This record gives sequence, structure tokens and C-alpha cells, in this order.
Amino acid sequence: MWLLRVFGVIYLITVCAAQQTVTTFDYGDSLTTVQTATAYKAPVPVLLLQTSWYDVFPSEKVELRCSISNSENSEWTFSWYRDDSKITSDGSSVLTVTADPQKHGSYFCEGKHKTKGVVTERSQRMELKVYPNKPKPTLSRSSSFGVMYPGESIEFSCTVNPSSGWEYVWYHNGKEIQVSHSNTYKIPSIAHDNSGDYYCKAKRGKDPFYTDASESTNLDVSDPPTPVLKLLTQWADVFEGETVDLSCEVSRSVHSHEWMFTWYRRQQELHKNSNLEIYENGSKLKIKSISQANEGDYECMAKLSSRNIISGFSNSHNIIVHDTLPKPSLTKKPGFHSMYVGESVTVTCSVLVSSGWRHQWYKDGKSLPGTSETLSFTLDHSYKGEYHCKATRSTATSTRDSNTITLNVLEIPVPSLELKSKWLHVFPTESVKMSCRLQQSDSDWKYTWKRDGVEVQAVDSISFGSDAAILSISSASSGHSGRYTCEGHLQGRTVRSSISSELFLQVYDKKPTLTLEQSPNYKVMFAGENVFYSCNINVASEWEYSWYKNEILLESPSESTYSFSLDGTTNSGEYKCRATRAGDPVFTTEFSNKIPLEVNVNKPKPLIAQQPDVQKLYVGENVSFHCSVDISSGWAYHWYKDGVEHSSSTKTLTITSVSLPDRGTYDCMAIRERTKFQTEHSNTKTLNIAEIPVPSLTHETKWLDVFPNETVSLSCKMDQDSSEWSYTWYRDKDVQAENQGTELTFSASASHRGDYTCSGKLKSRPVISKSSPPLILNVYDEKPKVTLVQDPKHEVMHTGDSVSFSCHINVSSGWEYRWYKNGTPLPRSGNNHTIRNVATADTGDYTCKAGRGKTFDTKTENFSFSTKAMRIEIRERPQASIELLTGWSEVFSTDSLVLRCEVKESQDKWNYTWSKEGAQNNLTSGERYIVTPQNDLEQGEYTCKGVRIGRPSYSKTSESFKTKNLLLKRRVLLSISGCIFFGIVVVLIGCIVLRAVRKPANNDEKPEEANLFVSMTQQKMTDMPCPLVEYITDAALNAPPKEEEEDGTICSETTPLPITTPEDQAVTTDHSATETNGGLVSFQQ
Repeated sequence: MWLLRVFGVIYLITVCAAQQTVTTFDYGDSLTTVQTATAYKAPVPVLLLQTSWYDVFPSEKVELRCSISNSENSEWTFSWYRDDSKITSDGSSVLTVTADPQKHGSYFCEGKHKTKGVVTERSQRMELKVYPNKPKPTLSRSSSFGVMYPGESIEFSCTVNPSSGWEYVWYHNGKEIQVSHSNTYKIPSIAHDNSGDYYCKAKRGKDPFYTDASESTNLDVSDPPTPVLKLLTQWADVFEGETVDLSCEVSRSVHSHEWMFTWYRRQQELHKNSNLEIYENGSKLKIKSISQANEGDYECMAKLSSRNIISGFSNSHNIIVHDTLPKPSLTKKPGFHSMYVGESVTVTCSVLVSSGWRHQWYKDGKSLPGTSETLSFTLDHSYKGEYHCKATRSTATSTRDSNTITLNVLEIPVPSLELKSKWLHVFPTESVKMSCRLQQSDSDWKYTWKRDGVEVQAVDSISFGSDAAILSISSASSGHSGRYTCEGHLQGRTVRSSISSELFLQVYDKKPTLTLEQSPNYKVMFAGENVFYSCNINVASEWEYSWYKNEILLESPSESTYSFSLDGTTNSGEYKCRATRAGDPVFTTEFSNKIPLEVNVNKPKPLIAQQPDVQKLYVGENVSFHCSVDISSGWAYHWYKDGVEHSSSTKTLTITSVSLPDRGTYDCMAIRERTKFQTEHSNTKTLNIAEIPVPSLTHETKWLDVFPNETVSLSCKMDQDSSEWSYTWYRDKDVQAENQGTELTFSASASHRGDYTCSGKLKSRPVISKSSPPLILNVYDEKPKVTLVQDPKHEVMHTGDSVSFSCHINVSSGWEYRWYKNGTPLPRSGNNHTIRNVATADTGDYTCKAGRGKTFDTKTENFSFSTKAMRIEIRERPQASIELLTGWSEVFSTDSLVLRCEVKESQDKWNYTWSKEGAQNNLTSGERYIVTPQNDLEQGEYTCKGVRIGRPSYSKTSESFKTKNLLLKRRVLLSISGCIFFGIVVVLIGCIVLRAVRKPANNDEKPEEANLFVSMTQQKMTDMPCPLVEYITDAALNAPPKEEEEDGTICSETTPLPITTPEDQAVTTDHSATETNGGLVSFQQ
């Protein structure tokens, strides 16, 4: 197969090469090759409809594909047309049309080859029809009864007239019904949960397009109506001798006139007598003179004679005949829980029984003046408190104290003004958005806006949100500049907030000015150099930039800078830029200034001159070379000796008092300082020199920064024939010793501090060398100090933290370090000591020692200088634990488990993270986590951990908690326990009945009762097994939980058990009683 691919590639290359004619022209020193492409007939593209319909609706998507046969689409770019007008030329072969009426028309496409530039003919046309509006289905129903009763059937039908291919979706009370997508939906037997509003929609397509919803129809399902009993007199609690009227009626029924009523008191039917009057159809009952004997619950019952339907009992009404006085009711208006300073409030004290009452008011237990039924006042903080009242009638009658009302008076909140758009400095036609909100307030606030103290109105380009919390300026102008403030007022109340802080909006009266700069700013540049343009604007924001050369837009990044490498004269021209920034609409600046650029192709060659221009120089003479380039500017010069770059970068290279290393061949080259563009090398100049040798000065000791009394040894030597020279030593250029040997040794003190050099004198001839390079000797005044640093700097840390100690001496080098804990050496060296996972055993005092050589106070070891002790204390990190909150009483009423995470060893406030199977899967971060079949189908092991701001920042991870089959096993155990209990009760009842009905037998025929049941003693002796005990005490259940096992131990409500399915959940149970009894026992003791 791979051989076939190789031969195929070779064949394609051959064919492509054959389609090109190559012509070569000779122009003196260069060859020019021209390739001529072979022409061929342009193909015709094919337009394909990828979706299923030509007639579509607004927002529905249609996908068209333009394809060229016998060619790869990746070789072509495509243009799309609608009704002969080009709509896009982005090159894509796929056009996705989001339908709206303006996109109705005839579509076609054409292609252009990316490399050959060939343009195809136009494809065939494809007509797209777009309806102006979404369709709306028509919903009908088989029954038009206003109220229907359980057991009846009904069928709904949904139709959409335009277009085809529809699938239907049904909705009940706004929720989709999971049924087939038929246009009919039938309920064969109506139940109460079928009540509600029904409507339908239609959809079609891969990314479904939905029609509008149909008109909804209401299905009212009710049981036969229950009569309503009403009290027609003023009070249900009356005094003896008063008249009471009651009525009974059937509401919401089209047959209400056909119902007959019967009256009951305390479940006993009432009949008409001298004190009871009942109307003809029983709809009303009058008690003429009530007494204590008439007290009780009154009910009525209705019967629909035409359909033989009997209702249940009505609501009951308890008639109370008082022999004591009532308790007043205290109410507040308005009834808002919180009130604001400046609002008005009215408190009313009502006595619901009888009349003629005088009222007494109390605030915080103290009496208030006035006897009216109401109190009204304008609030300030002095009115905050608890209010109650009581009523009196005559001189001897007084009610009990009323209920207490707490009046909470708050200060009016201050609004917060924020900018929602990107900029406070905008230009004409840009949009601006601001928001005004009150913190910790309800949603009933509306807002008023002001600019420079004048209220802002919704005119021209200014608009507001529904509650005026958002101010939008769609097209800014200079008149919109100013300082904006806002204030809130509570709807339906007289509460107004204070004015917010100011937000200053500046709208410029004209577009900003762009400044174009070139770097480097050379007027003439050369091929190979890089040029950098910067487009600067005086207002900083998120601008995008466009770049132009000779008025033609360049394909460049939208950044404020544009850089490129010059490749020839094609880069010559005038450059400019302009900027845009996103908005609605997009804002565009004017063009910047223009900068011309001239590009040369050939590199220049520098000229070199020598002064003095001689063939040979001797040691001590001076020589200089001069290098120059006469084209453009900005040159920095580089010198080369024997092809190696020289350290000098000036236009003139001067060598003062030449030496032997200066001999060789010299030339120069110029480099642009900013572009690093290099010229050609100049012609060469040869320099011949003979030089006197220079001695070499070295230090024999290891350090040049020493302490008092340390021995210092220096050595001065010539590279060759050193014994023929004598040496003179200098400190800070002062002579220390003359005509000495090669070494200088002394015991260091502060007076020896300085720069040391040496020079040589030839013993046989008066030739003096230059001084050697200096060596700097530094002698300290005192012993060094050791510094110990701890990171992090906490005296108390927790297990699992990391701590590092750093020990260092800032002076000199060659130091060695040792570490100690509580005075005991640690098996570590180096200036750093790190404990990556601290434990409580790491608590203690830490010190270090440093030293070098055998100096100072110690004689036998290198470590001479100690730090002060630094102490750290390690405490145990608190442990998180998981508790199961779902109890026994909930096992049959819930499908979920509620887990709680708690750090019991800490009094700090914690947040919590949850993990499943050891991985955190974006679970809830709260204290509680609910395991449900929906969020945890497989239900496994859970852990949690506490996190907080402060130290410690996290706790230990809790032990894993298994949830599998927990609710299921609790249900099973409770069910088994219930069955056993029920069986015991049945056996007891059976035994009692058997004793009662059985005839006595003779003593010799009487069976021995002792054998009927197993006694407690026998059971304990024989250890008879019980199924419940075997289930609860199963070895597999009681075995310690393991990570690889699915079963847990059933012993408590917090023991984790696996859940096998989303429907089954597990519980645990206490089996102590079962373990004690072990099953059924004898009634005989």
C-alpha cells in the first residue's frame, strides 16, 4: 500500500511539472527563470442543499454547500450570491443562513483557485423561501366540559398548516410530556394529576427549529364538589341568646340549583323545631336563640339528584357560646416586616367578639396615652420596639393582653453606581451603560438618574431598564458628558434613598489623533534590516489597528505596532495607520501622519586609514585606525584583529603604548546600532610589534578576603625565564619591597588591606616591565556573623506543612555548615535544611554553625560560628469526619442520603470540599452533600475535607463513607422487623383464641403444654438461630469495611453501605434487641 502511495505522489509531481513551461533568460551576471502556467477550462461548481426544506421560518438554519467535482475543495475559495448580489467572500465552501424575510431569494456560488487564480462559472441557482413569522399550531380537544371527574377520557389534537416534516411536542403546566411525537395526545382515564394547562409545539431539523406555542386549554379535574358551609352572622363566637345564621352551598358547579342539603351537629342530623329554622332546600339554617346546648361543630351534606351524586361532609364550623371575654388582635399597616425612617405606620387593636370596647396601648411594657382603636405615627428610631394592647368595656370588664408586634425601623440604604460598559472616556456615536443598585434591598426599588444635578430623561439615545436600574446611551455625544448620580425610591411607599456617589463620563467632541512613529528613524535602510512602526493614540483603551502602504491595506496584526524585515525595494513607500475599537457601532479614527521609507539592496563597504601609516611599531608607541561609511547614519563600528572582533566600537581605534599582543591584521565593519545591519568588511591593515613581557601576580591562599591573623601568600612570576628577573611589590601603588624574590608572605591585619601589584626588572639589563594586574586584598575588622532564617516564619505549624531553614554568612567564601536540633547534630550539611512534611516529632530548637580552615576559637573542627536557637512547634492537623443525617424515619419517604462534613476538633469556621472515589468531581462545597440517584448512579465512596482562610488552611481528609445499598438495607431490615412483630402478634392472638374455645381434656389425654413453645432457657441452651439475627450478624456484613468490597457493616446509621441502583438506597439499623432475643421465645418463663 505504501509503495502505491509513493508512486502516486511521483506521478502527481510529474503531471504538475508537465503543465508548466520554464523559460530562462540570461541578464549578464544573473539568471532569471519564468514559469508559464498551462490554461485549462474552469469547472462549474455544484450547489447542494444540506438541510431538508426550501421553505423555512425566521431563525431556522439552512446550510448550503458549494462543491467542485474532481477537485479538492481545500484548493478553492468560494464567493456566495443572493439575487445576483455578493453576500460573502470569506472563501468557505459552506454557507449557513439563519432565516429571516430579508434573506428570501435565489442563491448561487462561484469558486476561485487559491494558486492558479482561476474563477469558475456560477453554480445553478437555488430558491429559498422564508415565511415572515413563525407558525403557530392549532390545538383542539374532544370534550368541552368545564369540569371533568376522575375516570373520564379526553383527546387533544395539534396541527400546523404551512410546510411539512413536523414532530409534535406536548406540554402540561409548562413541562414537556414524554410521549411519542404524534399530533394527538390521549388521556384514557383522567386523574387529578392531569389537571392543568395543555399546549403543544412542533419542531423539525437536526438542530431543532420550534414553532410558537399553541393557545393553551385548561383541563379541570375535580372530585364531586364538597359543599361549603358559611356563617352568615357577624361572629362565630357569640353570647347566649343571640341569633346565628348558617348557609350551605355547592361552589363551581353548573348544577348548583339542583343540590339538596342536610344539616348535622356533632355528626347528628338536625331537624326543624321551634328553635331551629331550615329553609325549603336546606341551604340555610337559623338558630333563633342560642345557648350552651347549641355549641358544637356544624356540617352539611349535598346530594345531586339528577346524577345521584352525594358529596362528602362540608367543612365544619364550630359555634362557640362564650361565657368569658375575648382577646384583642393587634395588626400593623402597612404590613412590611421592615420599615424605614420617615415612613408612616398605623397599628390597629381589634376585638373580634362583641363591640363597645375602649383600648389601652403599651410599648415595651409601658403604657401609652390614647384610647382609640388605632395608633398612627411617622417613624424614626425612637419608635422601634414591641407593641401590644388590651380592651376594656364598662368598669369591670377587660380583655386579655393582645399579641405583640415588633416594629423594626431601618435607615434608608445608599445606592451604588457602577459603569457596565468598558470606558468612561468615549467618542461620538459610542455606547455607554451604567447601573444603579441598592445593596441588601428588595426588588421593589426604582431609580432616578441625574447628570450635573439635572434629572436625565429617556429621550433620543438615552434609555432605561424596567426599574430604571440600568442607564443606556446608545450613541454618545459631547452633551452626554457630566457627573452622573442616581437615587432609589421604593415603589408604593414614600421612601427615597440618598444620592449615590458620582461617576464622571467624558465624551470627546471629535475623533482622537493618531501619531505614527518609525523605529529606527532612518530615511535610507537596506535589505535584511528590520523596521518597526508604532501607531500611538492619546486615549488608552482596547484599540485595534489597520496598517497601509501607499494607500493599500496591509495584511498585518491588529496591534498598535507593525514590524517586518526589509527584502528589497518593494518595501519602499509611504506608511500610515488608523485605529478602531469594538462597540455598537464600531468606532474608527482618522488616518495617522505618513512616513516615507527608502530601501537599498546593496551593502556599503567602509574605508579604513592608519596613522602613522608605517610597516612596523615598537613597544611604547601609539597607533590609530579610522573607519568611515558615507551612506545614511546610525552606524556603530566594529574592529577586527586577525579576524577576531576587537573590544573597541568607536569610529577610531587607538592603541596607546602598543604591546606584542597588538600585532596582527586589522580591518573594520559598520553595524546599525538599532537594526544590527552589517556592512561588508573594509580592506585590511597589518601591524607588526615587539613587546616587553608583563609579570603574573597570583594568590597562593584560597581567599582574598581574610580576617585578622590569617596568613596571606602572593606570588609574582614571568611566564618565561622568571629567575632572570627581580621583583618590586606595591600596595595601592606604594612600594612595599624592592628587588625581592617571587613570593611575598605576611600575617594579615587591617593595615594590609589594598590593591597589590608587582613589576619585574631584568637583572642583566635596565629593562623594566609594566606592573602586573592588581589583586585586591580585603581584611575584615572583626569575626563574621552567622544568620539563620526560617521560611515560612511561623512559630506554630501543623503536620503536613513544609518548613525551610537557611544559614549563611554574607562575607567571604569557603564556608561549611552543620545543623543541630535541641543541641544534637543532624545528619545534614549545606546552608539549607528543609523538612518537607513536618510531624510533631519535629518540634524543637534549631541552630547551625559555620566555619572554614582551622582558625579562630576552635582547634579541631572547621565550624567556628553559631547562630541563636530558632524554635518551632508542630501541632496535629484537625481531622474531618462525615456524618449521615438521613434517619430511620425517612427511609420510606426519600430516595436520597444527606451527608454532613464536620471538623469536630476545631472551633474555627470551615468550608468543605467533597470527593468521590478519591477524586474531586466538582461536587458541592457546602457542609452538606445530598447523594441522589440522579447525581450518583453508581453510588460509591465519599470523602470530605475542611478548608478555610487562616492557619491551618485545611484539615485532614475524612475517612471514606460508603453509600451503596444503605437505604435499601434499612428498608429491608425495617420490613423484616415489622413482619416479625406482626407474626408475634398473630401468634399471641391465636393462642388466646385457642385457649378460649378449646374444651378441657382429661389429664391423661391433655397434651403437655410445655412442648408447645421453646422456652427462653431452652433457646439459650440450644442457640437456635433466627433469620433476622443471621441477616444482621452476617459475617460479610460485620466484617471490617475494605476498599475492594461492596458490602459494609450494618451496625449504625453512620456506617457506609453501597447503593446498587438509582431507585434503591441503603439504611442501617440498630440490631441490639435482635441480638439479645435471637427470634421468637416462649410465653412461659
